[in-house]
Amino acid sequence: MKMEIKVPSAGESVAEATVSQILKESGSSVKTDDEIIEFETEKVNQVIYSPGDGVLELTVKVDDVVKVGQVIGHVDTEGVAAAAPSPPPKEEEEKEVTPAPPVKAEEGPPVRIMPEEHVQELEKPKEAPVPSPPPTLPKTKTEEGTVTRRRMSGLRKTIAERLVAAKNQTAMLTTFNEVDMTQIMEIRVREQENFMKRNGVKLGFMSFFVKAVVAALKEFPDVNSFLDGDEIVTFHIYDVCIAVSTEKGLMVPVIRGCDEKSFGEIENDIAVFAKKAREGKISIDDMRGGSFTITNGGVFGSMLSTPILNPPQSGILGMHTIVKRPLVSGDQIVIRPIMYLALSYDHRIVDGREAIQFLVHLKNNLEEPTRMLIDL
Repeated sequence: MKMEIKVPSAGESVAEATVSQILKESGSSVKTDDEIIEFETEKVNQVIYSPGDGVLELTVKVDDVVKVGQVIGHVDTEGVAAAAPSPPPKEEEEKEVTPAPPVKAEEGPPVRIMPEEHVQELEKPKEAPVPSPPPTLPKTKTEEGTVTRRRMSGLRKTIAERLVAAKNQTAMLTTFNEVDMTQIMEIRVREQENFMKRNGVKLGFMSFFVKAVVAALKEFPDVNSFLDGDEIVTFHIYDVCIAVSTEKGLMVPVIRGCDEKSFGEIENDIAVFAKKAREGKISIDDMRGGSFTITNGGVFGSMLSTPILNPPQSGILGMHTIVKRPLVSGDQIVIRPIMYLALSYDHRIVDGREAIQFLVHLKNNLEEPTRMLIDL
């Protein structure tokens, strides 16, 4: 029995894909759910799994462009993988026979030269010796070139196009603030053990920020909006995108219904997306929708940055690394763990006053987390 392998759907707007990697060679034995081939689309990479046990036969190769629904091979459940051909037996080495040196024309019995011939030979003009070409030297690194070229992936092309579109088609502006992370860090240390027992994951910083963002979005709904022609469309849901860096590029899976989820549920969702990112299994459905985005450059050591909007959203929050800094508290200078925050927003929808108040609201909730009625 032959089980067909078809190119699966990768989203409504995706009609074709490119074969980026063949994980199992044609003719090899495969088991059910073995990874056999990887496709690359303009939105995400997708791995295809074996539909059964048998021998794999593929009709495509790397860089082939295929259509959604196209049959690209099959698994023969009754086939047997071809054994690797054994190397031919070594033949006896032939004895090396040294050929006799050829006899040159000028060699042989001496020939007598008459005096007249000798004089004529002396009078002939002597030809200049032809210089032998210089030995070829190996090319240096500079001569071979100091650059490499590689094809831009479909995902990278889409990311590039969206970033340029966000810069050119929005009135993007960024406002900054700082937050004292003292209380959040104390809560994480104090509640970490109990939190892990109840939820099976660690209590991280991101769940605090997601909850603080939801509270601020409820207070300033224009930040939870997007522009559609001459209309402002406001979301009444709180689906927060979390930017995830992968080897394939930046992806933004969505944590849905953040207003109704506990800290533990949010941390579990983040852990699932982190695992999918490592394995390259984030899907189109994982990234569909979303009303606001959070990106954390702090995990790479970024002190401050200007995040770019994730269209059509009108707001994105940039988190950064936590650094101990001097802070004035009352009449004293104290050392506190400080994080710089950056809010980029579409000025066509959000006024500067609202953006600043949004960020201040966020700062106040993070510095006094009990305001958010934490469900630890």
